[in-house]
Amino acid sequence: MLALPLLAVSLALAPPAPADTVSGADVIRMMQARYAGRWYRTATFTQRTIRPNVPVEIWYEALSLPGSLRIDIAPLGDRNVLLFRNDSIYQYAAGELKPGRPFVHPLMLLGFDVYALPPERTIAALTALGYDLTQAHTGTWQDRAVWIVGAAAGDSTSNQFWIDQERLVFVRSLGPHPRKPGVPTEVQFNKYVRLGQGWIETEVLQLEGGAVLLTEEYRDVRAEPALDPAIFLPGPYRAPGWVKE
Repeated sequence: MLALPLLAVSLALAPPAPADTVSGADVIRMMQARYAGRWYRTATFTQRTIRPNVPVEIWYEALSLPGSLRIDIAPLGDRNVLLFRNDSIYQYAAGELKPGRPFVHPLMLLGFDVYALPPERTIAALTALGYDLTQAHTGTWQDRAVWIVGAAAGDSTSNQFWIDQERLVFVRSLGPHPRKPGVPTEVQFNKYVRLGQGWIETEVLQLEGGAVLLTEEYRDVRAEPALDPAIFLPGPYRAPGWVKE
């Protein structure tokens, strides 16, 4: 096992701070320190993607932390791919690479990259996304204690994310819809299971105005598979390699 840096050890073992003295930045530092050197760096899983009134899709997903997520949409022979790499998103349609565009994936950042990046980089990225990391308070979600970062107590409309206090994993986000004024959005990471020395959600819900618009169900989850780094590079289409239909 890799040795933890001294700062990470002190943060991981120190007694919990009083709730009224913890900031959102502190929560990010606690998350990184808890799993420093132990969180998986690669993972794969198969996802059932469910939307109302749309046939269920199968997505094959591969992670390489920090910063890379590849989604191959079945059937693989159609060569339709979404690729998130660092702070950009790319798309392949029938194997043809479309122009990329800047995009910081907040769920990738909060659910995975936070454990692989220096905490100050995560803090800067979340601040740029509109989260007020000076704000944090305690609450309860699904009968578990959480940190609520980005909003004052009683505020359910500001950009905010919720972190399980015991496991130090992301469980919920709330915020205004970027294109529909007055419509709240919500994401839930549910049904966590152990993966390696970390965790992974096996259900994701995305809601608008309280209605579920997208459900993701994971299966065949694997930690630390050997993945060809080239599959995460935008360029000529490459088959994912780790999965066959």
